[in-house]
Amino acid sequence: MPRRASSGISPGLLIGVAVVIAALFFGGKLLFAGKSEKTIAGSVLDMAAVEENANSLRGNEYVVEGKIDDQVLWTADKGQVVSLKVDSPAGAKFLGIEIPPGLSNVNIEREQTYAFRVSFRQGGIAVAEEITRR
Repeated sequence: MPRRASSGISPGLLIGVAVVIAALFFGGKLLFAGKSEKTIAGSVLDMAAVEENANSLRGNEYVVEGKIDDQVLWTADKGQVVSLKVDSPAGAKFLGIEIPPGLSNVNIEREQTYAFRVSFRQGGIAVAEEITRR
């Protein structure tokens, strides 16, 4: 008796196609996924005002963007202090920013660009309120 052709698509072929489609989908997401740039809203910090009298900026929030120059100090209970290199029309300026322990979920790396929303406390010390990596 002659053999009859099987009807339908083989389950192995369906599984293979599904695996290929899933691989293409997730591979495309990894390949084309850019960093989501979360913007920080606020007034841009004038570095000339910081140099003139940072204590006068107390109580206000500003946005400053720059490259991490150095991690000056770090303690688990008090957070860390970083030196931020900020480009300005008068040349590069440096700003010390205190990062409280509540923002320790952001991994700060040297030579990387970050945007900070800072407020100034007594003595004109900049304290980070929000951080995003650029």
